[in-house]
Amino acid sequence: MLSVKDIAPEALDKFVVKEHPELNFLQAADWGKVHEVDGFKVRYLGLFDGEKLIGSAMVVVKNAKRGRFMEIPAGPVLDWEGKIQPIRFFIDELKRIANEEKCVFVRIRPNIDNNEKHQKLFEKLGLRLAPFHLHADNTVMLDLTKSEDELMADMRRQTRYEVRRAAKLGIEVDYTTDKKSFNDFYDLQLKTAERQGFVPSPRSLILAQHEVYGDKARIYTAKLGDQILAKGLILMTEPEAIYHEAASTPEGRKLPGAYALTWKVMRDAKRLGIKRYNLFGIAPPNSPHHRFAGVTTFKTGFGGEQIAYLPAHDIVVKPMHYKLVATIEKARKKKRHL
Repeated sequence: MLSVKDIAPEALDKFVVKEHPELNFLQAADWGKVHEVDGFKVRYLGLFDGEKLIGSAMVVVKNAKRGRFMEIPAGPVLDWEGKIQPIRFFIDELKRIANEEKCVFVRIRPNIDNNEKHQKLFEKLGLRLAPFHLHADNTVMLDLTKSEDELMADMRRQTRYEVRRAAKLGIEVDYTTDKKSFNDFYDLQLKTAERQGFVPSPRSLILAQHEVYGDKARIYTAKLGDQILAKGLILMTEPEAIYHEAASTPEGRKLPGAYALTWKVMRDAKRLGIKRYNLFGIAPPNSPHHRFAGVTTFKTGFGGEQIAYLPAHDIVVKPMHYKLVATIEKARKKKRHL
């Protein structure tokens, strides 16, 4: 008999690691704890077949001006290739729970390929394509089990040139894990956002990552002498490292600080035994005017596999209110060139 119950964060982590090693930090308990520190309600749900745990979801309940909603980044964690009955049951239960939480909708974006089979499955389940994304649904994944020479050989020629030029120029990269470095990172990212026209993460979320991840959250800084060129907030988690947030200075646009930083992270992650590096966030294919188009050229230059996950879909709980949400979010997406 199928059922959905609240489970301990540790049980969710154990299930995800054992059954779905392809997943990343977005469905790990620590990412839930980050949101709890940041003031959000988080629920850890398990799908059971009798006593056996067969699915899970780390759910963040958010209040927004456009309406209260639940989001499940990189989830739910289910056997999406298996029978439809357990999937449909979990979707129905999420709708029931969302109604209890007085939410307008539930936004999900599992880590499954964006292909016709999955598109038809979501259509069959009655899910609506979300008007706005939920985290990075297009990314570049680097295989860190390769040797450094192989990783260098996989790079685009221009990227390889910039990495070597950074070394010749004497650009140095190091990292820190103290709270001040996270505050400094946020200050620089705020300036970067003003210059490049994007909405940065709030300071509270940056500091929550420092509190929850401890030494696994690092602020990398690329410098030439005393001049800061670029910073990156890197999560050194298993099984992958994540280039989660970035910031730069105007001087960093002229010098290859970001190239040196990325190459340093790749080598550090390899030494820690981490198997892959998620560069986290590029433009969809054939989108030259997308806001991520520039950073896409940079990230794809390191080689690796380009992955397109099925875009976010919504479970609509309150249809009339949801229409207003969709209108607002479509306008936001257009304004931000997403």
